Amino acid sequence: MLFNSYTGKTKKTAKKNLAKRGIWWLVLIFWSMAIGSGISQAQGTSEAKPAEIGKEVYLEHCASCHIPIPPEVLPTQTWQELLEKPQNHYGENLKDIISITQRLIWEYLRLYSRPLNPEEKTPMYIAQSRYFKALHPRVEVPKPVNHQSCNSCHIGVQNLDYRSLTPPWENSP
Repeated sequence: MLFNSYTGKTKKTAKKNLAKRGIWWLVLIFWSMAIGSGISQAQGTSEAKPAEIGKEVYLEHCASCHIPIPPEVLPTQTWQELLEKPQNHYGENLKDIISITQRLIWEYLRLYSRPLNPEEKTPMYIAQSRYFKALHPRVEVPKPVNHQSCNSCHIGVQNLDYRSLTPPWENSP
C-alpha cells in the first residue's frame, strides 16, 4: 500500500472514504429531487394554470358586454387578430384591456381554438365560421347571426355551457 504523506492515509483508505462520500452525495441528490418533486406536485394542485386563469379573465372581461363565445367557434387567427387590435373591436374601443389581460386571454383562446384551414378565409363573425356551421347543420339560425343569437337555444351561455339546450332542442338530432 502506498502512503500519501499529504493526507496521512493510504490510497486504499482514501478510495473507501471517497466511495462513502459519493454514496452520501447520491443519497442527498435523490432526497433533494424527491423533495423538489413533492413541492412541485403540491404547487401544481393549488395553483391555476395560465389557460385556466385566462378563461376566468376572458369571462370577466368579454362576457361583461356580450355572451362568451367558445374558443372553438372561431379559429386561432381570428382570436389573435381580435386581441391584437382591442382599439377596434367591432367598432368599439376596449380601453380596459391591458397587456397582461390580453396575454392571459390569449393563452386560453390559443389553447382551445381551432386552426384555420389553408384554403379558408379568416372569419371575423360567428356566421362565417366553418365550425359554427358544422355544429348547426339542420338549425335555422336567425338572420343575421350574432353573439346574442345563441341565447335562443342555449340556456347556459353565460357560463360557456353550450350543451344545455332549451326544451324544444333538448332531444334534437
